[in-house]
Amino acid sequence: MRHRIVLQNITHSFEDGGMRRVVLDNLNVSVAEGELVAVMGPSGSGKSTFLSIAGALLEPTSGDVLVDGQSVIGKAHQELSDMRLHKLGFIFQSANLIPYLKVEEQLLFVAKQGGMDKKQATGRARELLQKLGLTHRRSAYPEKLSGGERQRVAIARALMNDPAVLLADEPTASLDASRGMDVVRMIAGEAKEQGKAAIMVTHDERVLPLCDRVLYLEEGRLVEH
Repeated sequence: MRHRIVLQNITHSFEDGGMRRVVLDNLNVSVAEGELVAVMGPSGSGKSTFLSIAGALLEPTSGDVLVDGQSVIGKAHQELSDMRLHKLGFIFQSANLIPYLKVEEQLLFVAKQGGMDKKQATGRARELLQKLGLTHRRSAYPEKLSGGERQRVAIARALMNDPAVLLADEPTASLDASRGMDVVRMIAGEAKEQGKAAIMVTHDERVLPLCDRVLYLEEGRLVEH
């Protein structure tokens, strides 16, 4: 089983009023294909920093991040943008949909950015919308969707360019219990069916039984309890 994302000896620190503050301290984690890993920890423990580094949005002070065996450290801006487009799929707390684009257009926009052929993109978008139960909503604007539907569109958009890794930041925070479970079930299902690695930062203990592993961020490191 191959590891689709590996964080090796990640340290991240910054200067705060003349003091060096360490947020992540020699953190290590590997996530294999088909695996959904939950990351928990109190506010201020460094979860957002961890996710930003895993998603090539922030470069750590030291250490390495490998996505499909390729390091993201030290890459030029354009290379990082390409990697985020093709290798990493992001699902945020609020769906962050573009308000003036219909559901299907949200997906086609991402495909266009990734350089996908228009015919192929249309086929993939329709396949994903069908899979996530959104075919009947493909011509709806975000304001007409329920919270659960918006998050399903966000999952479809994250999957559009067939990334190696899915990164979810509190994806159930604005949803009730049953919709939250549905969303995490979909993320776990996609990871398993498509051989992706998925990392989800969450406070929602209700969804933990759907995860393969639960890690806690403590003193800058990830530990299993």
